[in-house]
Amino acid sequence: MKEIVLFVSGVIGSVFCHLFGCWDKFLEALLIFMILDYVSGFIVAAFFGNSPKSTTGKLWSVAMFKGLCKKGMALFFVIIGYKLDVLLGTDYIKSMVVFAFITNELLSIIENAGRMGVPIPDVIKKAIETLNNKEKKEI
Repeated sequence: MKEIVLFVSGVIGSVFCHLFGCWDKFLEALLIFMILDYVSGFIVAAFFGNSPKSTTGKLWSVAMFKGLCKKGMALFFVIIGYKLDVLLGTDYIKSMVVFAFITNELLSIIENAGRMGVPIPDVIKKAIETLNNKEKKEI
């Protein structure tokens, strides 16, 4: 059994490194921010009933699944960024993609904190509103 677990772990690790360019601090930060955003969104919906993702503001499994799909798609873009780095012989495209998604996750965490009643400084609120308005215009 031990050999099977080690073999499967090795295969998963090899595939991960092939797709994402191995583990680094940036990817670690992105995954941590994704988890924090998901958990804070869950808390907003489950305990505060203040989620904009559902009509009632309560926990909704479809919204949770959509959130996971969005995070999965973000990771697909990280894979694309890494593969472009490999193809072009660069080492910054993946990092730029990861930084962009880290910023997005951070803004979402701040929004979730605001929905929980945590006081958010006005300058951060204005920055989030500006980014949200820009995003709506582009879509």
